Amino acid sequence: MAAQLHRAECVSKSGDVKLLFTTNAYPKQQRRDAWSFVLQRYSFMLHSCDNLLYGELASFKSSQDVQFIRIASTAQSIQLNLEDDTGSFWLILVQDGTVTARSEVSEFDVHAGDIIYGGVDVPVLLQSDGEHRMLVVLVPASFSSLMPGINFDKDMSPIAHETPIGRMMAGLLDSVAETIVDLTDDHIRPVETALPSFMSATLMHNAPVKERGGTAGAKAALLERIYHSIEMRLGDPELNADMISKEHGLSTRYLQKLFEAAGDSVSQYIKNRRLERCRLDLRSPLHAQRSISEILFQWGFNDSATFSRSFREKYGMSPRDYRRAPPEEVEIAEVPQRGRPPTAKDQQVDPHKEDKPGSETEKSEAPYDGVQNPVRHHHLPASVENVHWGYFSSALKPALSVRSGDFVTIETLTHHAYDDYERMIEGDAAVEAVFEWTPERKAIERRGAGPMDASVAGRGAGEGFGVHICTGPIEVQDAAVGDVLEIRILDINPRPSGNPRFMGRSFGSNVAAYWGYHYGDMLTDPVQREVVTIYEIERAHGRSNAHAVYNFRWKTQTDPSGVAHERYDYPGVPVDHDLIEKNYDVLSNVEIPVRPHFGVIGVAPPNSKLVDSVPPSNYGGNLDNWRIGPGSSLFLPVGVPGALLSLGDPHASQGDSELCGTAIECSMTAMVQLVLHPASGMQGQVRDLDYPLLETRDEWVIFGFSYPNYLKELGNAAQSEIYKKSSIDLAMRDCFHKVRRFLMSAKGLDEDEAISLISVGVDFGISQVANGNWGVHALIRKEMFTS
Repeated sequence: MAAQLHRAECVSKSGDVKLLFTTNAYPKQQRRDAWSFVLQRYSFMLHSCDNLLYGELASFKSSQDVQFIRIASTAQSIQLNLEDDTGSFWLILVQDGTVTARSEVSEFDVHAGDIIYGGVDVPVLLQSDGEHRMLVVLVPASFSSLMPGINFDKDMSPIAHETPIGRMMAGLLDSVAETIVDLTDDHIRPVETALPSFMSATLMHNAPVKERGGTAGAKAALLERIYHSIEMRLGDPELNADMISKEHGLSTRYLQKLFEAAGDSVSQYIKNRRLERCRLDLRSPLHAQRSISEILFQWGFNDSATFSRSFREKYGMSPRDYRRAPPEEVEIAEVPQRGRPPTAKDQQVDPHKEDKPGSETEKSEAPYDGVQNPVRHHHLPASVENVHWGYFSSALKPALSVRSGDFVTIETLTHHAYDDYERMIEGDAAVEAVFEWTPERKAIERRGAGPMDASVAGRGAGEGFGVHICTGPIEVQDAAVGDVLEIRILDINPRPSGNPRFMGRSFGSNVAAYWGYHYGDMLTDPVQREVVTIYEIERAHGRSNAHAVYNFRWKTQTDPSGVAHERYDYPGVPVDHDLIEKNYDVLSNVEIPVRPHFGVIGVAPPNSKLVDSVPPSNYGGNLDNWRIGPGSSLFLPVGVPGALLSLGDPHASQGDSELCGTAIECSMTAMVQLVLHPASGMQGQVRDLDYPLLETRDEWVIFGFSYPNYLKELGNAAQSEIYKKSSIDLAMRDCFHKVRRFLMSAKGLDEDEAISLISVGVDFGISQVANGNWGVHALIRKEMFTS
């Protein structure tokens, strides 16, 4: 397994060591072994885990050998055992979920925000019955010298989040966990400096006097407080016994006796502590540019000759030789090298949505038998009752219930229709009903997964944290978690204008928006501008093309509720064409081939809270790839009973990358067939599938994301953090992992064969850099496989 273990490990210029690991990189049957192996690297033993195991581990090892390990997982039981290590202590912050910690002596339920800690001789069993995230910190023996006189109990101890020191430590460690992928030694140095002080204060506060043994215990507690105050003042060259005794209300003679009883003297203790601090800084790469004199003066020495002599006596070499000596060898594996603010809270499905009216087609009582039952055809129109705007949720009631094999004609609307009311809304009763918005009435109030009272950004109900009009959800009878749903797209056509002036013609809108990759990187002023281009979609002589009609620069628009929108920041805002200047001289002599497709096709994530429709994930969603069009089949892993499929964000055309933030956004009507693949009988390309997979006539298309399962990977703040952390590098690596899995699982290749084929025969491309969770796709040509 060591040779097979996926690693994304590197050693930076400053010496820190990082590792990123996810079980998603492995076929399902290998995930438990891979997860167990990577945990062993950090002294964890896996006892048990969920059958549908998901695990993610990110670690950072600093130049001072402090190990920070962020673990996210489904239900599991693991044991931390450091008895064979030479470390100093460990501590664990639980970020999400609840973890039960057991030692030989005690048991604690550790909730989000709480911390437990112990010495290396205290093994601890960590058990969680559900999804959880935690940060583990392993502190080396060298840090014991920074906590003089401090000893750990023979058992683990908790630090509750409600205590002042608990809140401070939890805040510090939580920030480390959230940025662990981007950490450098420069970032971590303040944490390394603070840890010994935090632990000293915690241990002094928690240690009961009775366990220290009466008067002797009281003296020991006093000595620990003195040690702590000395540590805080080492940089003061005037620090001496008189200063310390006055601070603690003692006579100088009594202070000296306390130190003599511990086999030391005040002056000798201060000198040794200063030498130790200097030794650590001399070896640290963070202080490589500082002179030896600067370091010794910082820690209270005021004479270079005395310092050099004392340093040689204690450590057996001069400060200069010590700095030049190679660091202690460390065994390192050689490997190649727009959303909501974080303060916004999760939202639930609106109560009135729970009672969504039933669909036109009654739910069949016939039992599921694949596609053998006589298939039926359904029509799911776009209406106020049949759409949800800007979010997914497993709590949504179905708009339609179908059997496997059934056909559905489904109407989908673009959320950009109000960019040109005359061409894309007027005269179409269904579209007018969905977009109705007057000072007195707003037909669909919620637009996005934000709060209904618009208390975060003040844009409107839902805040536009998610923008797409999604038709559905469609329940697929008997669909169970672990199954795969196949969506066969048989046909898709633009919705014609309902305005008699434009009868039979279709239109769409493209917005070069503030969330586009280009924004702020313009050659002409103003460099930060948003431009809307209206396109007409034409069919003539057997070809479909789009050409630009006009464009305009976005001007502040005030919606019917009185909110001014300086940017294109809320879906469905009516554009007042009296306020804009239309430019009809745009893209002359340019025709864009029409490639109709859905930007959004997704099953419900296993989350009853509202999930922003913009970032895609393992459940599909906003994939934004033009290949999801007629003749293709999209395979999605089912995450909730019934699957709850929704479609939306219809596009007339889009280029790979969707660079400016949008495609030609155009309402579409499609014919799809839904086929369920039960988990018990999966074969071929759907075997081992837990990510979106597209099949076209000539290719398999695999989708990679910066964070393939961001709702799990990024924790409670995922819907905010995903917009800050995405990168093409991460998406490319995820796509590579999935392609390798596909070739090994579906095509029976071994790993070496898969790697070679990927390099010589698989094409990678950028799907989108517009959706928060950036996407890379891989094209695997079927013609390469001759049997």
